Amino acid sequence: MIKSVAVIGGGTMGNGIAHVFAQKGYSVNLIDVRQEALDKALATIGKNMDRQIAKGGLTEEEKASALGNITTYTELSKGVSAVDLVVEAATENVDIKLSIFREMDAHAPAHAILATNTSSISITKIAAVTQRPTQVVGMHFMNPVPVMKLVEVIEGFKTDESVTKLILELSKSLGKVPALTKDYPGFIANRILMPMINEAIISLHEGVAGVEEIDTIMKLGMAHPMGPLQLADFIGLDVCLAILNVLHDGFGNPKYAPCPLLVNMVTSGDLGVKSGRGFYDYGHGTKDLIVAPGFAKK
Repeated sequence: MIKSVAVIGGGTMGNGIAHVFAQKGYSVNLIDVRQEALDKALATIGKNMDRQIAKGGLTEEEKASALGNITTYTELSKGVSAVDLVVEAATENVDIKLSIFREMDAHAPAHAILATNTSSISITKIAAVTQRPTQVVGMHFMNPVPVMKLVEVIEGFKTDESVTKLILELSKSLGKVPALTKDYPGFIANRILMPMINEAIISLHEGVAGVEEIDTIMKLGMAHPMGPLQLADFIGLDVCLAILNVLHDGFGNPKYAPCPLLVNMVTSGDLGVKSGRGFYDYGHGTKDLIVAPGFAKK
């Protein structure tokens, strides 16, 4: 039975995961190498809970209780030393994740399950650097974590069936809807999503249609809440590129090759919302979507 959880990474995904666990009454150790990142994470969680309160989904007392369930650590070894589950939510970089998992494995209790929030990297590859591959599993939450219902649960090659079952039930206890997938590049969510986003970028690159037109067609024609180019900006163009590279390398199929325009944008530092500019310009001080310079109609 899982009662205590450590979450590694205080960024967007990490603080969201800590938020949902703490709100559901779990004891949460939130870990990051920088105290500033932890302070920012707690502030973000507080603001997101205030939004829930404003919408009637949470009370002030429940917010106080949830925040009281979170303890912060800057030392991974201390933060994972007495928990039942560790969820890694660091940046989508295989070398960083492998390093963290080696450390998690060395310091977490023998019974603890080690989970990763990776959106594309092989669970089997991550599990192989630990001494407990049967206890390693993927828990791919969607952003924003407190709002999105899906948790993509991914079984590694050696993940024990009892571990999978426990994580599926745990996801339900968080108010989420788990969906089980096998461990192949991109799993299901990004194996389908990223080629769509890449094809939208290719269409823009080839001049078939403009940014607004592509997004409008997919929103109004396919009932998508957000167009693929806006979604790419929201995810982060660097993250999209990293996932496409995993798909391309993993399958060896040219259909997954990232569009040269995407490569150039990431190289130049235009990463979407996080950098203030991607396919849209986010530095104009309004909530309106304004197509970034360079993508305006000729």
